[in-house]
Amino acid sequence: MWENEWEQLNEKDREQFGRVINILMQKTFIVRDEVDTRTKNIVINKDFRFLERHRTLFERYLNVIGWDIQLDNHRGVAGFYNRYEYNRKRIDKNTTYFLYALRLIYEKQMEKLSVRKEVMTSVGEVVEKMHHLGLLDRKPSDKALRDSLSALRGFNIIERLDGGWTSPDTRLVIYPSIIFLVTNEKICDLYEQLGLGEMPGGEEDEDEETGEDAVD
Repeated sequence: MWENEWEQLNEKDREQFGRVINILMQKTFIVRDEVDTRTKNIVINKDFRFLERHRTLFERYLNVIGWDIQLDNHRGVAGFYNRYEYNRKRIDKNTTYFLYALRLIYEKQMEKLSVRKEVMTSVGEVVEKMHHLGLLDRKPSDKALRDSLSALRGFNIIERLDGGWTSPDTRLVIYPSIIFLVTNEKICDLYEQLGLGEMPGGEEDEDEETGEDAVD
């Protein structure tokens, strides 16, 4: 039972346990290698390491209330899922298109990396990718840029390195959590809908609808 493991935690660890649970509920994902918003360097996320060390406790505790954790040590991503599909937040179509464009940029850059590095892009590159795919017929408004990109940041999908959300030169880090939110099958479905054929090198995953997305 999870209560036995809980009793073995000291007061500081119990406080961190509760804080990590709330971060998962708010953001859905926790990534191991994250941008330090102060130094703009990539640092190890202590919350991820804590979750990793106490994985069994988290799993047993959350199982009682119908939640599961998917922990990918290779990519450094922890995801939070409700097995009954409750508490799912819908994101609008514009944000979904931003998400797909970021996912394609992530896939393309990962194919080129010979060693483990962070995937980086810019706001301008994301908008250009959306135009290329036919997802946009004109430049997004400043409000659409701010709302969509900041929403994705809130789910630990991207982080901003510099500049404002509306500047084309603003650099973004794309976290590997994007793989779990936008599966290869979703990308293939999008390619099919747009008449672009199959995604190069794509592999099919679980089936979920496109156009409007949901996160736990």
